[in-house]
Order: sequence, then structure tokens, then C-alpha cells
Amino acid sequence: MCASDMVAPPMFRRRSQESRPRLPRPPHGGIMPRMSPSPAYADTTPVPVVNCVAYSQDGSRIGEITLDAISDVLQEEGTFVWVGLHEPNEMLLLKLQEEFDLHDLAIEDAHNAHQRTKIETYGDSLFLVVQTAQLIGGNLAFGETQIFLGERYLVTVRHGASLSYIPVRRTCEQSPELLAYGPSYGLYGVLDFIVDNMLPIVRDFRQELETLEQDIFAETFKRETVKRLYRMQRDLMTLRLGVAPLQDVTSQLVRLHPHLIPDDLRAYFRDVYDHVFRVNESIGTMREMLTAAIGVNLSLVTYGQNEVMKKLAGWAAMLAAPTLITSWYGMNFHHMPELDKPWAYPAMIVLVIGVVAGIYYGLKRNRWL
Repeated sequence: MCASDMVAPPMFRRRSQESRPRLPRPPHGGIMPRMSPSPAYADTTPVPVVNCVAYSQDGSRIGEITLDAISDVLQEEGTFVWVGLHEPNEMLLLKLQEEFDLHDLAIEDAHNAHQRTKIETYGDSLFLVVQTAQLIGGNLAFGETQIFLGERYLVTVRHGASLSYIPVRRTCEQSPELLAYGPSYGLYGVLDFIVDNMLPIVRDFRQELETLEQDIFAETFKRETVKRLYRMQRDLMTLRLGVAPLQDVTSQLVRLHPHLIPDDLRAYFRDVYDHVFRVNESIGTMREMLTAAIGVNLSLVTYGQNEVMKKLAGWAAMLAAPTLITSWYGMNFHHMPELDKPWAYPAMIVLVIGVVAGIYYGLKRNRWL
């Protein structure tokens, strides 16, 4: 969890726009900086939200603001607000719902999390849910990000394992001519960041599989190898469940919602769609490789067991021949062949050795031993 992306839970109750106290406006009509509220309002304003930033019509950064200042920013022509949250509580989400007039169902999904990848339209706004993934200590952890997109705002809500979107914000601010198109360019940056972070995960899985190939083709069976292959396949299946629906989400952003996605930005969303398609194909290829690796490993184990059984059967056959011959002489008969001949015992030994040698030669020739 990044300290710069955490949200301190604000202690406030929901109030109407008219009854809520406001931060004092500076004389020049600008936006009051977030870190310097008036002392007279220190007890009545919500706790500031880290990464609540206002932008002007030309895409330049105005500065960080408080939650109460959002309404003041939106009164300015052409401005918009980008809010970044990490696992907010219900009170904070209700505050944002009041500021941006968000739909109740979208707020409920953002609070509960554990949603499938999807895109929903609520009036003039969009609500997106995108699955995220992150390698932590060599293990793949999953999270999700809920995104609210309107004509004048962009709100990202992170849950679980996901990287901070602070680098995305900084990258977007370096291109004010594109950020002037509004919150949709920030949405592109977030989606592109999420998808691009999935490609290294697939590459790490491929490198790990190459390392495991030595254990797969080893002469001795290692149970941990099969367990690791299964965990990798399970993680890739979960990752694909989040990536595959993202193709439909990005496709809708390319084709639909002209009031939120300008035509000049659709090429950027097509690029995200191509990246999603490539990640999805890479995951599919990797899953096939893992399935083949598991199959090869189990086949080699079965082959090794068969070889052991063949050797045991060969030795058993060689032991069965002298056992069969000598068991005849354990019978209580007086008239057995060659019992009264002095050369009978040595001849019987030679016969047993010859039979065993013949069986051994036959098994060796057929590669049973």
C-alpha cells in the first residue's frame, strides 16, 4: 500500500450542497490549495484526500484540493477533477456520490469490491471495473480498480493488490495538450498502465517455466514441481478471467460513448485494446505450455514407473525359473529323475544357470533390464 495513495477516513455526515460549509475562496477567484485551509474551517471541512487534483480547461494542473472544494472547481468553466482513492470507507464514497451525483449501484460495487470486469452506463457517466494483478514475494496477488468517468471528473478506487496510479498522473500531466481533452485521457492512462503491468507477469511465468523444465525432465520425480505448475496454471486462469472481458470494455470505449470519449482519443483506446489482445493471447499460450508441461511431467513419471515395473518383472521371471525347477525336487516321491545318478546334482545346477542366463539374455535384448 502506497502512503501517497492512502485516504484518511473523513469524519463527516452527508449534507446538502446548500447547508455544507465551504472553504473560503481566494480574492483572485482561484482554488484554495489543499494543504492550507482556513483555521476557522478546520473542524467543519472533511479530511483532505491525497491525490484529489483539479485541472484547468487547457489541461494544466491547478493544484490539489479538498473534497469540499470539488464543487467550487466544477463551477469553473472547462475544469475537471481527478480523485484517486485506495480502499475508501463507506462515508468517503457517500461524500463522492454527493459531489459527483454518482449512482447508488456503482457506489455499492465500489464499496464491496470483488466485482467482475465490466463497464456500466449510468446516465451521462461510466462505471468501469478492471481486475489488477501484482507479483508480491514471487506470488501473484489480485485486486481490482473501480473507475467513475464523467465529463468533469475521473475517480479511481483501488482495492487489493495494485500499483499506485501516481506515475500515471505524472505522465498525463506531462502532456497537457492531451489532458485538455478531459478525464478520458486520464482513463486511457490508467487502463494502459494496468494492462502494461500484466505483460511482465506473463514473462515472469515463462521464465519460471523455463527454470522448471530442468525439474520436469529430471530422472527423479519432484512433487513440488507439479504443485508449482498447477499453481501457475491456476493463477493464469484467474488472470485470464480478468483480462478477457477487458477486450469488450476497451472495444466499447473505442466505438461508443462519444460524449465522454473524443474522437481524437479513440486511437489511444485502440492501442489499449491491442495491448489487451496481446496479453490475452500470451496468457492463452502460456496456459497451453503449462498444460503441456504438466502432461509431459506426468508422462515421464508414468514412464519411469513402467520401467521400474519392467525391471521388477524381469528379475521376478529369472527367479521364477529356478524356483519352479527346484520345487519339483521338494516333492515326496521316491522315483524322481536322476536321483540315483552321481552327476544329477551338478547337471541340475548347470541347467538352472542356463535357464536363468537365457531369460536374462532375452530380457536384455528386449531392453527390459
